[in-house]
Amino acid sequence: MSEVKPDLVDVQIDGVWHQFPKGTRLIEACRQAGAEVPHYCYHPKLTSPGNCRMCLVETGMPPRPAPGAEPPQPDESGHLPISWIPRPVIACANTVAPNMGIRTTGAITEGCREGVMEFLLANHPLDCPICDQAGECTLQEYSVEHGKGESRFREKKVKKPKNVEVGPRVRLDDERCIMCSRCIRFTDEIADDPVLGFTDRGSHTVLTVYPGRELANNYSLNTVDICPVGALTSNDFRFQMRVWFMRETNTIDVNCATGCNITVYSRQNKIYRVVPRQNNDVNSDWMPDSHRLNFHWIDGESRLAEPMVKENGGHRVASWAEALAKTADKLASLSGAEIAVIASARMTNEELFLVNRLVKQIGAGHVEVVPRLGEADGYLISADRNPNTNGVKLVLGIESPGSGLEGVKSGIEEGRIKAVLCLQENLVEDGGFSPELLGKLDFLLATYPLANPTTGLADVVLPGACWAEKSGTMINVAGRLQRLNKAVEGPGQTREPWEIVRDLIQALGGGNGIYSVTELFNQLASEVPEFKGLSWGQIGDLGISLIDTGETIPAIEREKQRKAAGLIVG
Repeated sequence: MSEVKPDLVDVQIDGVWHQFPKGTRLIEACRQAGAEVPHYCYHPKLTSPGNCRMCLVETGMPPRPAPGAEPPQPDESGHLPISWIPRPVIACANTVAPNMGIRTTGAITEGCREGVMEFLLANHPLDCPICDQAGECTLQEYSVEHGKGESRFREKKVKKPKNVEVGPRVRLDDERCIMCSRCIRFTDEIADDPVLGFTDRGSHTVLTVYPGRELANNYSLNTVDICPVGALTSNDFRFQMRVWFMRETNTIDVNCATGCNITVYSRQNKIYRVVPRQNNDVNSDWMPDSHRLNFHWIDGESRLAEPMVKENGGHRVASWAEALAKTADKLASLSGAEIAVIASARMTNEELFLVNRLVKQIGAGHVEVVPRLGEADGYLISADRNPNTNGVKLVLGIESPGSGLEGVKSGIEEGRIKAVLCLQENLVEDGGFSPELLGKLDFLLATYPLANPTTGLADVVLPGACWAEKSGTMINVAGRLQRLNKAVEGPGQTREPWEIVRDLIQALGGGNGIYSVTELFNQLASEVPEFKGLSWGQIGDLGISLIDTGETIPAIEREKQRKAAGLIVG
């Protein structure tokens, strides 16, 4: 069935004719034509209240001929002349019409913007030197581009509440608020937790939390992201670092199978904040607070930084060569049936690809992963807390991840399994393996970013990089292949898990010559049918649909419904 194309209308923007679907908002038409219209209250994923008035533009339509007069004649391009309306309109709440004209610049438009900026800045405090929003504040940017450069306001500025805790993770400075209402609409329309509102009138209007309530839902920090000024700030990031000092890395979240697209902000190998990155097929513009704040452990005291081997009941630091050699010697003395490999659904496809080679190299009789299941929240948190379960199914060929763990446990109990290679997992706390059970093994290898009960029992411990310290690909719950990009370097002698598995294969006598994750992806694409013909560059920053899992992301489905109803642009 052929796709139904929307009706297109001709619209002139700054003297150039374009075509847009009926119903396109003026602000979006201008953006698509390369003419950015300044705005504060408008957000494409929220309804348009039209209250900031910053997006005023001039519009016009072909004139209606007077009775008995000759109708206007089209010009050389076939369009009728435009009669301009002598008053501006807001671009966020009006839609295009056939043969409409739009001017984004001009005396009327620019004069209106100067007036709006002067009005907004009349009572705004001079907090820029201490404001977290400095460097990414549209009030700063627009004051330069559209402001008058001076203020005629000589009276004392209105004083409003400062440093107010409106929730456990968000702080409000009401003096900075420009009443755009983005946060109010977000809590009402997206988070379904309408706890914010305006009270009082005129210059004394304030943003507040309803009595007896607080901004405590698990998506509260998204209000900080969309606040165009520094009125709402994150308790976690507040006064930590100036944004222009930090490096931005586009990557994905690994706290669940949704795989929210994120940007990691870091400086001098330390992560300072994580914010959502727009991807309309995965997480729209949002992400859960619980996921974005789960990064402080990365530079915590429990990080493993050097290989270790057990000696005389305790661990000592060893070289990589010694640790790998000890592992290889022990595995060489066992048959494949006596070895189990426990990988992780938190590993990338490239790492799992090498795990598969390792399993074949040693002839391991058992290979499994540890499942992580929780409750879906109906928005962006998936019930599957592993980010790459679909990768496990495709690359390792395990159809029901976790179904073989009981067999591994019984094998250890009965003495049939004598060695376990635990790759990027914590078997004691997450896999249900008791310390007493693991103590029956002749050999236990553990790779992990943090010291944990499993590494404490291991004969060889290898420091494996965490999600922010490695690159690779993962497949989310909806079957979308996405790239994980390295944001910081691991501490000490930490290595990426694919490098650890590669070195294990080499120590066991298997050569490969792989020295980059992109080269490894090329080998993966040549051997796994679902990846055939793909290149690293094709995946891009937003990923590509790889397989049909039959699963959907609730928040994206809700957004599609709102877009179809005409409530948002999407």
